[in-house]
Amino acid sequence: MFGDMMGKLKEAQQKIADTKERLNTVLIDESSTDNLLKITITANREIKNIVIDDALLEDKEQLEDYLVLTLNKAIQKASSINEQELAAVAKEGMPNIPGMDLF
Repeated sequence: MFGDMMGKLKEAQQKIADTKERLNTVLIDESSTDNLLKITITANREIKNIVIDDALLEDKEQLEDYLVLTLNKAIQKASSINEQELAAVAKEGMPNIPGMDLF
């Protein structure tokens, strides 16, 4: 029984690692409300691309504000996807241990 449980835990760990790797390929595009700033980020919260309209280059403060707001929205979306995917894999792979209802 213990060996079977350990095997299931190792399998769950591998599925989590595979899911984390796959999340590197899930891209989230986020834009400012006026589309002057566009950001692409992975579900693992790695920034892949930033496109800044020339109009924003004239006002440093505005650009900084746009970057903070848009990056935070992108990171929030990426975090949500990341957590949902990893939670689903973890729940699926957990062995059924009496008294250990984690989910």
